[in-house]
Amino acid sequence: MSGPTRGHKIAGACLLTLLTSSGGILMQLSKTDGMYLYNSATVPFLAEVLKLFISLATIGISHLVGAKPLKMTMDWTVMVKYAVPSILYMIANNLSLEILKYLRPSTYQILGNLRIVTTGLLTVTLLGRSLARIQWVALIMMTVGAATSQLGEGAEASKYSSNPLIGYALSFLLCLVASLAGVYTERVMKGNDDSIHWQNTQLYGFGVIFNIIRLSVDDAASAYHNGFWMITLLHGYSTTTWLVVCNLAFSGLLVSFIMKYVDVIAKNFSTASAMFLTPIAALPLFGHSPTLSLLLGAIIAALSLFLFYAKKDDLFNVSEREFAALNVRQEPEDPNPLGLPQQKSSLS
Repeated sequence: MSGPTRGHKIAGACLLTLLTSSGGILMQLSKTDGMYLYNSATVPFLAEVLKLFISLATIGISHLVGAKPLKMTMDWTVMVKYAVPSILYMIANNLSLEILKYLRPSTYQILGNLRIVTTGLLTVTLLGRSLARIQWVALIMMTVGAATSQLGEGAEASKYSSNPLIGYALSFLLCLVASLAGVYTERVMKGNDDSIHWQNTQLYGFGVIFNIIRLSVDDAASAYHNGFWMITLLHGYSTTTWLVVCNLAFSGLLVSFIMKYVDVIAKNFSTASAMFLTPIAALPLFGHSPTLSLLLGAIIAALSLFLFYAKKDDLFNVSEREFAALNVRQEPEDPNPLGLPQQKSSLS
């Protein structure tokens, strides 16, 4: 499998940023009087079903048109690996709910940006990939930029636990689990040369299963207060809600593409950048003016993206040959530049 070009990485990251930012806006528009009239937990389930349907349909169409047979490994020891990301993401979702009992949403968002750095660490340790120093600087800059953009938010009254240390510890654990899920997904997707449509079928098949388990457990925990989820599945759905489902589904398909042909860091850059684009795009819809911290964070994030994917030619404005030519051999230093008289050694 040939490696992606620099242009593919940037294009993929930008497209995912657009989808992620529009997803946040659509979620806001799907509210009625500031509330969701539908069960928001059913949205990821339907998105997984749609992704699974698209993947299966693509495989089926490929067979019908007589295209080159897609490579599909049927070994169960390989197939079961695709269940791991679903389990990790389910754990991450539950951790997110638990953290919000101890920390304000704004603090939760700022601490969540640490996953940009933890993903870099796990990429090096688990995938054996090396990062240049300038790329580590870029990752830290993106983390700082994302955190800066959210300063001054969340001045809501304190209604959270008086022991925030538990929230901090859980936030760090969430960063590790979410990063591990992303890195593991990339490793599985790049682990063989199976068709990406077959890999998606396995990935989203397990996603559907675990979403069914989650919805059933939630219903049981609430003593079926709102009825059985399969019966009330589409209750309160509107056209905007279906747009949310479609946006989430196509974002997931693009994430899968980036994981296989680009890398998890590009995915993190794009989703982190969405938090800057969303308020700007939402300005004509909700009338919220962008804050100074948001603009400053966006500038830092843009610089970090450039630094991470920049070549030496871009950074130093010289070619590799010119850069090497500048590294000429210098004359040895004069040990006595002032010409002072020196004592002779007694051994001479």
